Amino acid sequence: MGAADRINAALRHVPVGPLYALGFAPAAVYFWLALQNQLGADPVKVLEHEYGLIALQLLIAALVVTPLRDLTRVNLMRFRRLLGLLAFYYVVMHLSVWLVLDRQLDWPRIVEDLTKRPYIILGMAAALLLVPLALTSTNWAVRRLGGANWRRLHRLAYPATALAAIHFVWLVKAWPPEPLLYAAGVAGLLLYRVLRGWLRVAARNPAGGRA
Repeated sequence: MGAADRINAALRHVPVGPLYALGFAPAAVYFWLALQNQLGADPVKVLEHEYGLIALQLLIAALVVTPLRDLTRVNLMRFRRLLGLLAFYYVVMHLSVWLVLDRQLDWPRIVEDLTKRPYIILGMAAALLLVPLALTSTNWAVRRLGGANWRRLHRLAYPATALAAIHFVWLVKAWPPEPLLYAAGVAGLLLYRVLRGWLRVAARNPAGGRA
């Protein structure tokens, strides 16, 4: 038995349910630190940033699952729904902090941001793309939609992650390396998906469809 097989065998014994509690632990810690005024001079901005960053990290982690399986045979597919849902929940927390604590439900100002600030528009677009994915992340939804339709719908995760990465880059404005590295990682993962699909088509039709 190879290393990948041993890892996969061990992962089959890991329960998914408790991992949700583990996934929410950073959110609770950051919120507690904010309440204790231990997040610096602007705790709301820090809280908003950290929730958004964790959401992006989880979206990227969900994209990593397939290439990791392809390249190393380590199979994390049973955890991909967990990663996607946690990413969505962190997006909701990120938006909630922005709406309630940052903008204090000042709807004219919120509408102005959503019409005049491109990075906020991109972030909201990414969040909206994730809504149907979260709503259909159940076994019942897979059966109801059918496997092929469900997979097509969940390809919305790709543009959602790309928009989230661009949102992060555009947000910081000063071009520090961190958001650029995240954007490069997302670009690499999406390029891998494109090449993987192209190679599969080429393998099925090596003669280019000619008799």
